[in-house]
Amino acid sequence: LYDQYGHEGLSSRGGFSGFQSTAGFGDIFEDIFEDFFGGRGGRGGQRPKRGNDLEIPIEISFEEAAFGVKKTLEIPRDESCVACKGDGAKPGTTRQTCPTCHGSGEVLASSGFFSISRPCNHCHGQGSFVEHPCHDCRGTGRISVKRKIEAEIPPGVDHGLRLRISGEGEAGSRGGPRGDLFVELHVKPHEFFARAGRDIYCEVPISFVQAALGCEIQAPTLAGAVEIKIPAGSQTGKIFRLKGKGIVSLNGQGIGDEEVKIVVETPTHLSEAQKEILKQFAELSGEKVNPLSSSFVQKAKRLFSK
Repeated sequence: LYDQYGHEGLSSRGGFSGFQSTAGFGDIFEDIFEDFFGGRGGRGGQRPKRGNDLEIPIEISFEEAAFGVKKTLEIPRDESCVACKGDGAKPGTTRQTCPTCHGSGEVLASSGFFSISRPCNHCHGQGSFVEHPCHDCRGTGRISVKRKIEAEIPPGVDHGLRLRISGEGEAGSRGGPRGDLFVELHVKPHEFFARAGRDIYCEVPISFVQAALGCEIQAPTLAGAVEIKIPAGSQTGKIFRLKGKGIVSLNGQGIGDEEVKIVVETPTHLSEAQKEILKQFAELSGEKVNPLSSSFVQKAKRLFSK
């Protein structure tokens, strides 16, 4: 049902802000080559034509991107008129063959030694015209409707990815196939996690006492909390890697990891008793209350003496 494309996999158009309808590349090139090489094989506007593609952005959560989700999309699109079966003519009547192009939808324009086919102005390239239009669609053969479509978002998708749902675009003309529906995914930022490919990252704060003495903490993962043992003397920036706690690959081949970085928090409000205990700790450690490490001081002296 789906074809997956990466950020640049579909085209270089970039993102879009709303619902769009676009002609397929195949239709564009087909028209160019047929015009250039002189005609459409005698069928012209009578040939079946594929319907336009549709594009729509949807927003999903970080977890929905990781685990997959089913979304119900309400899509405005053109469909074949039921009353006239897409013909455009009032029921009981038929379209009339264009007397100018005789049904080809094209006329030849000569220029020197060359003859170039152009769309017929009388029937607008259709090869026929509606003399008695259908009341429901007013002769267009199409009606605008809103359809609800179930979109299955697979696990492992990422922000900016486009999914193609085949055959859910606009109706074709003259019995042509439907276009496709392209869904661009916008993944909302997460409160804790960041992502790079299959791996996810988060930061967990601990107190300076926990960092100094060591402790056990509960780290968040997409599957729930996991216990991590913090060794004594840990510094800010120390990373713990949790194997297999990341995001599954889009093709189902493997799963990423989670990196947990600890951040040692310095208290900003201390009671007098807490301050006294810290001063005692400094004395026992042979530290001054407001020191710089000797190695740092020596490096600074060398820098400023240059």
